[in-house]
Amino acid sequence: VQLQASGGGLVQTGESLRLSCKASGRSISIYVMGWFRQTPGNQREHVGSITRTTSYTNSTIGRFFISRENDKNTVYLQMNSLKPEDTAVYYCARLRLGGVMGQIRDYDYWGQGTLVTVSS
Repeated sequence: VQLQASGGGLVQTGESLRLSCKASGRSISIYVMGWFRQTPGNQREHVGSITRTTSYTNSTIGRFFISRENDKNTVYLQMNSLKPEDTAVYYCARLRLGGVMGQIRDYDYWGQGTLVTVSS
């Protein structure tokens, strides 16, 4: 399976942005999908994940929402009220079957990342 993240860009503080993660090669409908972000010199941070029916997001962020459209083989990350500290490269990933949602090592396929820059 290939994952293609898109939708990043430069926005101002307080604005919203929606990232997309389009999968190809195989359906992701039965898989938990996750979003992560990373800034230079830091570890990749789990933003949240979505099962087939339920979205979970990092409570320390609180302004982001994950959704999916299985018929489009796509997962989304809606980011609201963006802050400069949200600036990062955002990645989508597929959780292997039986994996633990919060364990980064359990995500077996990753998109290439899309850069989000929030200006103050």
